[in-house]
Amino acid sequence: MRPPAAGPARPAGSARPGRRAAAALAAVALLASLAACGDGGDEASFGKASGKATRLTVLAASSLTDVFKAAGAAYEKSHGDVTVTFSFAGSQELAAQVRQGAPADALVTANTKTMDDVRDETGEPVVIARNRLVIAVGEGNPHKVDGLADLADAKLKVVLAAPQAPVGKYSRQVLDAQRVTVRPVSLEPNVRAVLSKVELGEADAGIVYRTDAAVARDEVDAVEIPDGQNAVAEYPAATLKTSENAREAAEFVAWLRSPEALKILQGAGFQKP
Repeated sequence: MRPPAAGPARPAGSARPGRRAAAALAAVALLASLAACGDGGDEASFGKASGKATRLTVLAASSLTDVFKAAGAAYEKSHGDVTVTFSFAGSQELAAQVRQGAPADALVTANTKTMDDVRDETGEPVVIARNRLVIAVGEGNPHKVDGLADLADAKLKVVLAAPQAPVGKYSRQVLDAQRVTVRPVSLEPNVRAVLSKVELGEADAGIVYRTDAAVARDEVDAVEIPDGQNAVAEYPAATLKTSENAREAAEFVAWLRSPEALKILQGAGFQKP
């Protein structure tokens, strides 16, 4: 029995059809890869070309909640390749998040002490605004609160921020300076929680920032504290060293001191840095 006839001989070095198809596919993939990387097209620039935005996460003091929403919208309008997401909380809570390695790009606190506590985790901070305290009372000031001394009245339900929060520190500072002893019905984690207690009628009075009382002007009245008895709150901003968007984060922090940002902040009642 004869062995089967051998097929026609292939020229040396020729590939089987399956291998030719695989080689062709590899060539197409390589060309596509080179096209994507052409003209300086690294990953960041490719993302921008395709409309992909850089997302910045900013940890910000709760008293900045309303004004930063407006500021963020203005920033995105003039920086179409960047979106800004804010996480608002008491400054001491934000500092704890930074120490725990929370993924974020920038930090804005309501006092310099809290920022200094995480100095090893941030870039050089810059003050972007200042604020002052007022006494928030129910609409129409039903208990006739005229000043800090009235907060010592045992019949008055007073709420303050906890001393760990910047507004709590400022509140204690001004009360101690006037030798006013207050026994608060509760200590809240941030200024918005204090404001909420007064808004809901769960407290007769509370010490908040002037800008917070302005946000709730339809629900609360603000009793001014004279400058000689008041405290000035400073708001420093800084980039975080762990940011994966270092350049964009630095640009946003720098923008917070621009004329456009200052106009928005002052329009909300904040003072010049």
